[in-house]
Amino acid sequence: MTTLPTGPTKPTPAVRSRLSLYLDLIRWDRPAGSCLLLWPTLSALWIAANGFPGWHLLLVFTAGTFLMRSAGCVVNDVADRDVDKHVKRTANRPVTSGAIASKAALLLGAVLALCAFGLVLTTNTAAVRWSFAALAVTIFYPFTKRFFSMPQAVLGVAFSFGIPMAFAAVQGSVPMLAWWLLLGNGFWVLAYDTEYAMVDRDDDLKVGIKTSAITLGRFDVVGVMAFYAAFLVVWAGIGVHLKMGWPYFVGLVVAGLIALWHFTLIRSRSREGCFRAFRLNHWLGFAVFAGVVVESVTR
Repeated sequence: MTTLPTGPTKPTPAVRSRLSLYLDLIRWDRPAGSCLLLWPTLSALWIAANGFPGWHLLLVFTAGTFLMRSAGCVVNDVADRDVDKHVKRTANRPVTSGAIASKAALLLGAVLALCAFGLVLTTNTAAVRWSFAALAVTIFYPFTKRFFSMPQAVLGVAFSFGIPMAFAAVQGSVPMLAWWLLLGNGFWVLAYDTEYAMVDRDDDLKVGIKTSAITLGRFDVVGVMAFYAAFLVVWAGIGVHLKMGWPYFVGLVVAGLIALWHFTLIRSRSREGCFRAFRLNHWLGFAVFAGVVVESVTR
């Protein structure tokens, strides 16, 4: 007599362990990094649409942001696998430690990127075309640490590319406004990723890779605050140009206050303070996004 199962089969510990490795690879338990991409992308989406962009585009860009951030983490870990083993914070990453083979990791990254591309295909031709440029910058960034003294500037483009993508999806083209938003947001990326680089500066000097924290040297804290200021000035200028209301500028003021708080965290250059400032940057981006949304509903 055949015995029927009485309930769902539980995954074995080996399967759970394997799954946890892949989730760790895509930073599933650290969504703050995805938020750093999400808030400026959604801000641009609202600005491009002059208000709520509709549920379709909201879902496409939210899901696409998380998918592409995960794919970017995979590419970064594979590219840096020989470097990360010499850095205390990254030595135990799945690819670096050998727990996941590079080919298996890249296969996962390709699947994630294809899923994101599938979402873009539901928008329009302009967005599809710009998605190839976004992918190229994502793949190119990890390798700039070998030869470019400020690779964070390239990351600024990669982490801001949701902005022209949003305009393309809404308007069918990318106006100059989108590039100004990207420029301003790039300064914000420079600020928070320099904080991130300050955490690993000692290890990075030993292995010989280049970062903005190393390039700026003793002017690192001044540089971070200058980048924050440039971001706020550019986005404030855009707000004036677009005749934005008071909620938009309140959002920028709150973002500025958060940046000043981060100064208190990084001025001693402690690893803990710099890493905390980096991790909490998503609140700065959220403040700006909230200002954009509130402004659009009170207009």
